[in-house]
Amino acid sequence: MKVPFLDLQTPHRELWPEIREEFEKAFYAAAFVGGPHVTAFEEEFAHFCGVSACASVNSGTDAIRLALIAMGIGPGDEVIVPAHTFIATSEAVSQTGAHPVFVDIDPITYTIDPKAVASAITPRTKAIIPVHLYGQCADMDAILDLAKHHNLVVLEDACQAHGATYKGRLAGSMGHAAAFSFYPGKNLGACGEAGAVTSNDLAIIQKVKMLRDHGQSQKYYHDMEGYNARMDALQAIVLRAKLKRLAEWNKARQRCAQRYSERLAVSPKIVVPKVAPHNTHVFHLYVILVENREDLQTYLSDCGVGTGLHYPLPLHLQKAYAHMGHKEGDLPITERVARTLLSLPMFPTLTDEQIDYVCDRILEWVEKNS
Repeated sequence: MKVPFLDLQTPHRELWPEIREEFEKAFYAAAFVGGPHVTAFEEEFAHFCGVSACASVNSGTDAIRLALIAMGIGPGDEVIVPAHTFIATSEAVSQTGAHPVFVDIDPITYTIDPKAVASAITPRTKAIIPVHLYGQCADMDAILDLAKHHNLVVLEDACQAHGATYKGRLAGSMGHAAAFSFYPGKNLGACGEAGAVTSNDLAIIQKVKMLRDHGQSQKYYHDMEGYNARMDALQAIVLRAKLKRLAEWNKARQRCAQRYSERLAVSPKIVVPKVAPHNTHVFHLYVILVENREDLQTYLSDCGVGTGLHYPLPLHLQKAYAHMGHKEGDLPITERVARTLLSLPMFPTLTDEQIDYVCDRILEWVEKNS
């Protein structure tokens, strides 16, 4: 049996008649940048997240960067981020002129550790970016309490958590603002690059909308220098069609994750994902911890199973941040997870037979290596 790591073809084939009709309208109208589809998606996604407003942009990275700028983050400021995430989180901080400060993660959820955040706050700290990783929200109450006590802003990196909840609150609705990515492989994915900022603070959203469009308050009137970071209409068409199905797809991911965990938890060699009692996990990725994970990855590949590594070299040990002087051992939980984490196939159309095949091969490998 062949089990791909990700299947984007099936949903696109199913959605094509609906998308094609709207594509044709956009082509004939030559409506490619902005326009009614972009505006409608912003309204629909804001409603989905339970917030007042949304500003669409051209990537999750720009969503983080422009949101930080809109919240007043700039040169000389420090922004606390987890070291276990994609570099987009930290490079967006650097691109504002601020400095990312890496901290360790919680050993259960793999999200930012509030105790580590508290220890990292200095007089230069201006913001915290909790990353809702793999589809599970960070401990937002603890983060928000710290932010309130130290007068900091909180930007949720919700790029992997479309539809996830924390104590009944939706990802993207809890911080001062939130950033989403719609990269094709996300739970809500475009057919190219796209992103969005959500917030209940209309001033933040308005400033992001200006920043994404060269700082214009109206055409050819520039209140500031900005960027070219707009979402195109074709991506908005795709996202509107997929947003209608996102809740259903997330439930399918949860069913897949439950079957994985039931099958794999029997082995003491495999650490399956833990969901915090107050969280709803939407399983952008299904990740296990296992020693000798490269050997298991090779074994699964030979059996026709696709896997992924997220993220094998922690940010604080990347060459890009060598100037910060970090060394191995500085963030032990992050480093252990980075060394042992393996991502298994996860997508809404994954079948029970495929999951069972993957689990059978993993347990077979464990037995052979016991």
